[in-house]
Amino acid sequence: MVQSARRRHTTTVVLLLAVLAGMGGLTAAAVPLYRIFCAATGFGGATQRAAAAPDDISKAVVTVRFNTEIDPGLDWEFRPLVDEVQVHPGEQEQVFFRAKNLSNHGITGRAVYNVTPTKVGIYFDKLQCFCFNAQYLAPGESKDMGVVFFVDPDLLKDPDTNDVRTITLSYAMFKAADQQSARPKTDKLGPNS
Repeated sequence: MVQSARRRHTTTVVLLLAVLAGMGGLTAAAVPLYRIFCAATGFGGATQRAAAAPDDISKAVVTVRFNTEIDPGLDWEFRPLVDEVQVHPGEQEQVFFRAKNLSNHGITGRAVYNVTPTKVGIYFDKLQCFCFNAQYLAPGESKDMGVVFFVDPDLLKDPDTNDVRTITLSYAMFKAADQQSARPKTDKLGPNS
């Protein structure tokens, strides 16, 4: 009888530990799964990545506006070089943003982005973007950073978005958690090596 009770207690402890491990695993996977979900669906204004712009270019015109914000912990200037562009859905467009390090030390920044209205995220495709990687700026350095994008012509066919003629692409620049990630590699050997 004592052995039976001990076996039940052991089974209960093992089950509780398995449940805790499963909950921990789900918690750890939540952020990457959420990012995958947003990227696949455009949820929350997440934009898409594409390998090439479509061959079909619409005659309609969509205005794409640009907005930037800087985290207070990042001593940079960051702004678009143009406030907005007119694009035909399907047409590839390139715009630039200027970042300048105002501090007296090198800083690595990272941009996060979205589009509004958020329902058009699934139709806003980036081919190339500075936001895909961390950006390092030396003290006082200024850099023009580009994004190549297109608005998917299917935007005009979707009943939920066919009335959208203005999209705002927003970037928020933060100090990267890993300050070594984008720093240029330097030669560790001295000049006399």
